[in-house]
Amino acid sequence: MTENVVVLGSGYAGAGAIQSLEAELGREADITWISDVDYHLVLHEAHRCISDPSVKEQITVPVEDIKSPATRFIHGEVVGVDCADRTVSLADGSTVSYDYLLVGIGSRTAFFGIEGLREHALTLKSLDDVLDVHEAVRDAAREASRDDPARVVVGGAGLSGIQTAGEVAEFRDERRAPLEIHLVEGLDEIFPGNDPELQGALRKRLEARDVNIMTGEFVGEVDADRVYVGDDRELEYDVLVWTGGITGRDCVTGMDVRKDERNHRLNAEATFRTSDERVFAIGDCALIDQPGDQPAPPTAQAAWDAAEHAGKNIVRAIRGQPLERWTHKDKGTVISVGEDAVAHDVLMIPISTFGGPVAHLLKKGIAARWLADVDGVDRAIRAWPQM
Repeated sequence: MTENVVVLGSGYAGAGAIQSLEAELGREADITWISDVDYHLVLHEAHRCISDPSVKEQITVPVEDIKSPATRFIHGEVVGVDCADRTVSLADGSTVSYDYLLVGIGSRTAFFGIEGLREHALTLKSLDDVLDVHEAVRDAAREASRDDPARVVVGGAGLSGIQTAGEVAEFRDERRAPLEIHLVEGLDEIFPGNDPELQGALRKRLEARDVNIMTGEFVGEVDADRVYVGDDRELEYDVLVWTGGITGRDCVTGMDVRKDERNHRLNAEATFRTSDERVFAIGDCALIDQPGDQPAPPTAQAAWDAAEHAGKNIVRAIRGQPLERWTHKDKGTVISVGEDAVAHDVLMIPISTFGGPVAHLLKKGIAARWLADVDGVDRAIRAWPQM
């Protein structure tokens, strides 16, 4: 009897897993791919649309260009998974049955119960989100003046927050727009938990782009035109972008598998198998066991590496073979600040932290490599000038 393998999500995890499954399975199983969008988004380059929305043409890849004709694609929103019945429920009322399920459906923005934040902040979890930020920044700049500039506040100074602030600065400088940019981080330093040398290099470049950095006090409340920071600071804003964390999507909260009680992300072994032997999980939606105390990081790099291994493990499960454990090996970090970039601990490069043209080319090369992997060299070549 032919097994039915269902993959949820078209991000790095989902797109990479589809290619891995197709390469390994042949005619052994039927593959169904479900996503609420009919394209793959190169999310780690999506921030570029804040300054130049035309970049979206280069960082979106239609699913038909990724999958084989034999793989069935369903454009639909997943609203629930019944592990007992082995069915996926969609928003249109239909269900899809599976024998093996790979959940790579990503995450949603965490608002941490901060009053008013969900209602008033823009987020960065989809292409539409990023284009909304572009439009909001553009419109605010049009209504502002040199004497009364518009204020853009970015909450959270992790990877997304830093790149967002840098891209808003790029928009401002290219158009000579009357904008102030404030980056707010509750912990004591930007890019928390990372190497101080890297933190310093990023801070230097943000401050050179006239981004005001506020650290050490958390956002406590938000209303329609103010962010309340710490005990006594008020920060007026025209545009508020929140990048402060991730949590599980609503459609996985009811799944009968072990998950984190606070953020509802699915617990998975290093083999990607959850507490249900028929359900595997990768990407932002999962907490994947790793050596030490921390799970695999929720990064594009980890997701696309894990996807290949997860696909192979599902094939092993179908064949009754032992599953292989996956260990994430960090290849380094490259972060853009507008047209500048900072690279850190990159494999095969002896300098620990550096910027300049080499770091910028490296950032472009990472995006081009992924596009080449997912859709071929021609796609990467076309996208190169706008990366």
